Amino acid sequence: MTARRTTEAMVEVTSEEELRTLVGEPASHAVNKNRTTLHQLDREWLAHSPFCLIATSAADGSCDVSPKGDPPGFTKVLDDRTIAIPDRPGNKRIDGLRNILSNPHVGLIFFLPGRGDTLRINGRARIVREAPFLEEMVARRNRPKLGLVVEIEEIFHHCSKAFLRSGTWQPETWRPDAVPNRARLAKALDRPEDSLESLEEYYGPSYEQKLHTEGW
Repeated sequence: MTARRTTEAMVEVTSEEELRTLVGEPASHAVNKNRTTLHQLDREWLAHSPFCLIATSAADGSCDVSPKGDPPGFTKVLDDRTIAIPDRPGNKRIDGLRNILSNPHVGLIFFLPGRGDTLRINGRARIVREAPFLEEMVARRNRPKLGLVVEIEEIFHHCSKAFLRSGTWQPETWRPDAVPNRARLAKALDRPEDSLESLEEYYGPSYEQKLHTEGW
């Protein structure tokens, strides 16, 4: 079937009423689990989480989801309704940060490796360049230039169905070599002017040593 015929065969859902008819009503415990302040169990989760995803949207609706990771506990709890996340050096695109400047609403999902359930936080974010907590976020002797402060509007734990369906944490399902490695992807898609040899070296063992430094 061609792409055109596939598109023509689609039947769209165009209203919340239609959507609700198809999906059904949520159980009361799913509706009522939203909270606005951190529980001690949420604090414990954040203290052990080494990775999260941050979703943002600019004022024009363009979206971004950025991964953030550091040793467990990299997210700092400032108070019962506020958390802070360091911004580490990266590719300098700053897609998510630019979105926040025009639209502060963010959605975060915090993971625990091996666990199927997740912690979700929605709120409003601010970018700060000076704050006392930045001094507590030094990693490998590098202080982050920026921090993301999130004022919590909604927090809840999410069940593990997606991870169970996907087998994400089951090693027997892992196929890291199913697609070309990062150097070959970069050569084909991002940096065709660079030699494969130089890219293999760049993404080689020394790559990890540059994770908290500038100029790469």
